[in-house]
Amino acid sequence: MSAPPVTVLQASPDEEAAIRAAVRAVNDRVLAGPEHVDGLLALLSDPRVSDPIYDLPRPFTRESIAAWVEEGRAAHERGERLLSVTLDEAGGVAGYSQITVWPDRSSAEIAGAARADRQNAGRGRGGVSNAAAFMFETLGVRLIGLTAALDNVRSIAAIDGAGFVRMGERENVRPDGTVRRSLYWELTREAWRAGRRG
Repeated sequence: MSAPPVTVLQASPDEEAAIRAAVRAVNDRVLAGPEHVDGLLALLSDPRVSDPIYDLPRPFTRESIAAWVEEGRAAHERGERLLSVTLDEAGGVAGYSQITVWPDRSSAEIAGAARADRQNAGRGRGGVSNAAAFMFETLGVRLIGLTAALDNVRSIAAIDGAGFVRMGERENVRPDGTVRRSLYWELTREAWRAGRRG
C-alpha cells in the first residue's frame, strides 16, 4: 500500500479540488486498462522488475493484477492516482508508472519500473526529474515523498541525482502485510523551483 509523505501538509478545499481535477484531466499517457492486464502480469512476474517495489499486488496473478488495474481506474476517477503503462513498438507493456496523490495533503509519490531489457539505459535521473516536474506543475502538489529499497542502487542514484532530500529510513508495508525497510526522500515544490533557477 502506498504511504503518504512523512511531512504533513494541509490543503485548502480549493487546492484539494484543483489537484483532484488535474489528476482526472490528465490525457497525455496510456492509463492501464483491462487490455493491459496480461502485459502487466508478464512484466511484474520478472523479479528483476518487481522485487524492489513494495506496493505491488502480490502474489502476481491475473486476478490480482486485474483488481489492481480496476482499483487504479477508480482512484483516477476520484483524482487520487494515475496508473499508466509504457508500450513498446509492438504494443506490449514495457513498463508502468503509478503516481499516488493525496489531494488533501497536496502530496504525491511515484513508483514504476521498466522491463529488464530497458533497464540500465541511463534514463533514471531524467525520469525522476520529469516525474517531479509533472507532479508539481501539472498536478499542482506541493510535496513529493519517495522511497527505495536499501539495495536498489539504480533508484537511489536517480532520486539523489534529481535533487530529492534524504530524510532517513522508513518502513513500508506491502499489501501482503510484510514490511520493507526503505530509504526515504522528500522534495517540496519550493525547493524544486529554487533548484531549477540555481
